[in-house]
Parts: sequence; C-alpha cells; structure tokens
Amino acid sequence: MYNFKNDYSEGGHQNILKKLIETNLEQQEGYGEDEYSISAKAILKKIIHNPSATIFFVSGGTQTNLLVISSVLKVHEAVISAQIGHINVHETGAIEATGHKVITVDTKDGKLTTSDVKKVLQEHSLRPHMVKPKMVYISNSTEIGTIYQKKELEELYAYCKSHDLLLFLDGARLGHALTAEDNDLDIADISSNTDVFYIGGTKNGALLGEAIVFNQEDIAPEFDYALKQKGALLAKGRLLGIQFLELFKNNLYFDLAKHANKMAMKIAKAIEDRGYSFYTKATTNQIFPILPKTLIEKLSDKYLFYEWDNIDDKHSAIRIITSWATDEKRVDEFIEDIKHL
Repeated sequence: MYNFKNDYSEGGHQNILKKLIETNLEQQEGYGEDEYSISAKAILKKIIHNPSATIFFVSGGTQTNLLVISSVLKVHEAVISAQIGHINVHETGAIEATGHKVITVDTKDGKLTTSDVKKVLQEHSLRPHMVKPKMVYISNSTEIGTIYQKKELEELYAYCKSHDLLLFLDGARLGHALTAEDNDLDIADISSNTDVFYIGGTKNGALLGEAIVFNQEDIAPEFDYALKQKGALLAKGRLLGIQFLELFKNNLYFDLAKHANKMAMKIAKAIEDRGYSFYTKATTNQIFPILPKTLIEKLSDKYLFYEWDNIDDKHSAIRIITSWATDEKRVDEFIEDIKHL
C-alpha cells in the first residue's frame, strides 16, 4: 500500500538527520537558546525581510494555533475562520477549549474575503451580548489546496487593519503555496501582510516543527510565558532549531515543496486527461479528483487516500496528497492504474 493520505508519513530529510547525528554530543543551551535556534531565527528574519519579527519554534500545527489564538485574544474575543478551517474541523475543539469562539464562514474555495469578514462584523455588533470578533484566521494553502493571490491577501490585511482585527495565517503547507505554479506571493509578502503566521516544517521535510512568526513585537510581548505554561517550550530546543536551519539552507524548504507540487500536478494532469473533473481547482500538493466509486474501490486495494465527499450515487471526491519524499515511480504506477483498472 502506497500512502497518498497525507504529507507527513515519511520521517525527515536526510540533511536534517545527518546534522542531528553530527551535533548529537554537542552541549548546547536549552529552551531555544542554543546556537542553532538562534542562527535559524536570524536566517528566517532575513528571508522574510523583517528584522524586528519575533520567532518561536514549536512542535506542531494544532499546538501553534492554540498557542497563538489563546495568547493574543482576550477572554471575550473570537476568531473568524472558513467553515473548513483546520481550527474549526480538525483540532478537537482546541480553540473553544481555551474559551474562544470560532465564528465560521461558508466559502466556495476555502478562502476568506473582505466581504466575508464584513458580514461577520455586522452580525456581531450587539455589545456586550455577543463575542467580539478580533482575529481572522486563514490558511495558505487552504484545506482544499487553494492559495491566496497577492491582491487577495493585501486587500484582506488592509481591511483587517482598518477594522482593528488581527490577521493570522496558518502556514502548515506554506511552502507548497509559495511554490505553486500560479502563486504570485513570496514569503516576505506574507510577513508584510499578516500580523502573525507560521512556517510549517512537519509537512515539508522536518521530523516535526513549526516556526511561529510575530511580525510586530508588540502583538505578543509575553508569548514565552504562554509557551512554558502550556508545555510547548522544549528543553531540547536545538532539535527544532537544527531542522529549520537545515531547511532554509540553500533553498531546501522550497525545493522540497516544489517536488511535492510537481508530483501532485503530474497526477492531476493524468486524471484530467482521462476526462475526470475535480472538486476544486488546486495547484498545490493536495488534489481532489471526482472519480467513479468503482474505480475508487479498486484503487483502495493498492493506495491509501481519503474519500473527501460523496458527489452522487456513482461518484465521490477523493483527496490525494503528495509529499517532499513522494516516489515518482509510485506516482507513475498510480497513473497507470487509473488508466487500466
């Protein structure tokens, strides 16, 4: 069985494993004060063109979302999200468990617009009987593989600024978004058009780890307390610092994402050539073809993937995800099976 179910089935890139072994017996300061974490943060600040950014390394995406949202918002404040947003669907109510409401918006493509946010503000204007919307949460790429264009992000951020809202971008698959064939954003644009975002390592070559970036120091000046209090401050912080240092050496992070996207687009083209349609038009490493249920059943004998949505009695949309380590030979085999099964 070959896994197209997620992009974290493999371990870490060989450069990371090699560096972890090479430095294993070095004595380093703990809690992120090691030389590797410090160097990685310096590199990231240079790449995002923001020397005043504050950066923290944590282990996972759900942890990141919980920490950021619960630390920044006051007890009566809420976060706006697309209905399919990760914080709403796939985090076991982690945000609500901290006492903050997630206000959801139905979207066609997984992306929030200024009109979406405006509608939420209008619907939550009865003070003090309603929660106060304070943060807008978006993902790039989204849960259905779509990406924000530069104009869309700029307009959304400008609207947030003019209405005293914070914009938080979930970057679990940021590398894939920024290397998509139709992308016109770079990582510096992300930094200048959000208040806080994170760079996902877990789904792009790291063993684990995400880099939280506060673009202005005053957004969360005491975030280190929250890290410690919620058990997210690793004593062996070097394990995260080394990984991000290696990922952002010589463009490795983006090269790995490009490979994942390339494999997904190869599969997408083959499926399109067979005359099948897609649940959504995605250009990243997540694709959602609509296939006959008979074909899905046969493919399931050899491959792992999610059945995403039931379309009708004879068709379903499935989710196929490729990773930084996806074997092109297995992609070719999958394509041949689609043709002949």
